[in-house]
Amino acid sequence: MKKISVKYFRFLLPAILVFSFLACNSAPKGDDLKPKDFKKKLDETPTAQLLDVRTPQEYAEGHLKDALNLDWDGEDFTQQVQAANLDKAKPVFVYCLAGGRSAAAAQSLRGMGFSEVYEMEGGMMKWRREGLPEEGAAAVTAKAAGMTREEYNALVKGHEQVLIDIYAPWCGPCKKMAPFIAEIEKEQAGKLTVVRINADDNEDLMNSLGVDALPTVFVYQAGKETWKTVGYVSKDEILRHIK
Repeated sequence: MKKISVKYFRFLLPAILVFSFLACNSAPKGDDLKPKDFKKKLDETPTAQLLDVRTPQEYAEGHLKDALNLDWDGEDFTQQVQAANLDKAKPVFVYCLAGGRSAAAAQSLRGMGFSEVYEMEGGMMKWRREGLPEEGAAAVTAKAAGMTREEYNALVKGHEQVLIDIYAPWCGPCKKMAPFIAEIEKEQAGKLTVVRINADDNEDLMNSLGVDALPTVFVYQAGKETWKTVGYVSKDEILRHIK
């Protein structure tokens, strides 16, 4: 093997260091921040571009101040970003309801060349749970509360065994689970009560239950919680926790 002379190495080393410095500084910046850290970073960044990637209806029911609404589930997201004339050199802050859409949007933004992208962990569900400010919140509090905690408690106490599936129409894992949740309900008829609760329509209940991510599944036996899981879970795993 051919040896590299000391003289050649001395010439090569500075070039390697310069290349490494440039590579590190050109790497995308950003982070997944908890709501309070997200707010702090946002407040400290005068050039911030804030994106709410929920649907227009969700946005109208309450959003962060000065947030621009680009619907991840709407028309081509890249075209929406281009139409908004966002500056790729300036930091972008992204949030949704629970974190799924914002994570996908952040990845897409980085792929478009945005150099600094921050995501809000847990989205508006965690933001609201921590009592942080939003605009249009009056619409949220004035909205029908859906199921109350008292009604929820009565439900789980009124049946021997209850499976609660907390979902949202936009939630990908929730959609994947829906067919076999229906199968479980049919197969366990007479032994198990299955209730699906739309998180978007029951924000007060979600806060009361401490639900800040979707899907969330609870199993109750004789009125007592015996199992809880967050995120996608298989049919077999659910059945293992049912009598």
